[in-house]
Amino acid sequence: MENILEVKNLCKKYKNFELKNVNFKLPKGMIMGFIGENGAGKTTTIKSILRILTDYTGEIKIFGLDSIKNENKIKEDIGVILDDMFFPEILTINDLNSIMKDIYKNWDSDLYFKYIKDFGLDKKSQIKTLSKGMKKKLEIAVCISHHPKLLILDEPTSNLDPIARNEIISIFQDFIQNEDCSILLSSHITTDLEHIADYITFINNGEILLSKTTNELLDSYGVVKCNEKEFNKIDKKDYLRYKKNKYDYEVLIENKKDFMKKYDIKVIDKITLDDLMLLMVKGVK
Repeated sequence: MENILEVKNLCKKYKNFELKNVNFKLPKGMIMGFIGENGAGKTTTIKSILRILTDYTGEIKIFGLDSIKNENKIKEDIGVILDDMFFPEILTINDLNSIMKDIYKNWDSDLYFKYIKDFGLDKKSQIKTLSKGMKKKLEIAVCISHHPKLLILDEPTSNLDPIARNEIISIFQDFIQNEDCSILLSSHITTDLEHIADYITFINNGEILLSKTTNELLDSYGVVKCNEKEFNKIDKKDYLRYKKNKYDYEVLIENKKDFMKKYDIKVIDKITLDDLMLLMVKGVK
């Protein structure tokens, strides 16, 4: 399967934080959910991919091209939403169209104004008059209206109500109907990712803990709830993490079928991405 994005051994050091050999691949036609706690390294990784941060080591390929040597060529085909993105508040929605026409060769004014209408935005409105949710919708309209092949999105549905989130998710799903296009989507709303992401990449404290298909994670992984006597019978190599509660243990396992064959435990809870994050970050090895 051809990859639209490859990150190899990405390292970036700050005084109190560092990315440590970040590796993952995003195939064409797929959505990858990028998850982790605040401060885990998601935004640093994304800004390195976009060359907003440049003092990193490692290799990043986008569309099969080296991102440093082909920076200008690549940017034309990437749509971006960052959590700290902003447009000058004095501009109107109409003004943005005029500006973007000069920035992107493939800017599509008709598509842009279609999104503006669909989102219920007034093209004469100044950006400073828009609510946070309306600004997010405007960012999405700008992001998609130059026909990019790769969307890199940092919290694109934050500040949106469930109805608006569902509307935006449908747009993302329509976007990847073109199998040459892909999305890297960082979000804290993991329930959205469970429904739309083909892959999940989980970063914690600057390190990738796992990068797998969503189906593999949700179908194979599970949580065993057991008492202390049952827990003590489980071999350490048969679980990833555990958490001791007041009355029981929660044990994260990687293969439900193999585990049930080996141990006399009949019920294994299905895992959610929230469960996975909590146990991987707070659980004990």
